[in-house]
Amino acid sequence: MAGIVVVFDFDKTIIDLDSDNWVVDELGATDLFNKLLPTMPWNSVMDRIMKELYTQGKTIDNIKEVLKRALIHPRVVPAIKTAHSLGCDIRIVSDANLFFIETILVHLGIRDCFSEINTNPGYVNEEGRLRILPFHDFHSSSHGCNLCPPTMCKGMIIERIQASLTKEGKKTLIYLGDGSGDFCPSLKLKGGDYVMPRKNFPVWDLICQNRELVRAEIHEWSDGEELEHVLIKNIESISLQESHSNSTRLLLVDCKMETIPMAAHEALPPALPVVYCPLYCNDPIEK
Repeated sequence: MAGIVVVFDFDKTIIDLDSDNWVVDELGATDLFNKLLPTMPWNSVMDRIMKELYTQGKTIDNIKEVLKRALIHPRVVPAIKTAHSLGCDIRIVSDANLFFIETILVHLGIRDCFSEINTNPGYVNEEGRLRILPFHDFHSSSHGCNLCPPTMCKGMIIERIQASLTKEGKKTLIYLGDGSGDFCPSLKLKGGDYVMPRKNFPVWDLICQNRELVRAEIHEWSDGEELEHVLIKNIESISLQESHSNSTRLLLVDCKMETIPMAAHEALPPALPVVYCPLYCNDPIEK
């Protein structure tokens, strides 16, 4: 399956909750979060919350322990491991942040399954405080997409991935997501690609309302069990198509090679001359 690239959203796709809200609620910062959210962008609120938690004495280990308790359906990890074992290139495109995502993936034992994580920067500074910054610096310029939040256009990331796949000779994208921010990348997929929206979530509603705009095959899922079943089925389907295509090409080559069974330079045997003997017989005699 070297030609297949599987791209996951993270929150409510790999894990079964929003990682930002989970940390804020579990560490007792919900009221401050709700107070700040109307005044500044989401990522700026999260960075401010991390500063407040630091001043309250909350450590990085406290944050990690909360993240390790994040809810995840028991079939999601096996699904990711199976896709990886089949040779798929697995990546993440998420509007969460790198610290949260990597902490959870390492805890689940699947960090090495992912070749790339595209998300908002999240790192521990020299003071020991977690900083969370936007993927796109919207203060200096806009990414220009009115479908996506100012911090990240997932569609632009998918376009970059598609450009790199052309150079690598890879062919098929499978995209899994749940939120409204996953609609834009769904529109960037091509015919022959697959989009897997989570049913009855915002991206599913948007796709249902705009099916004519989506060129990829649509395969919905509801929970981790369906995610596993649909994902592996799609991977197998793509593999069968590739095998059939390769077999067809080999058959055509074989047919071309077998059109002339002997080498082109090999001469045909000379014809035998024939004479007639009218005195003794009426049949031709070989000479």
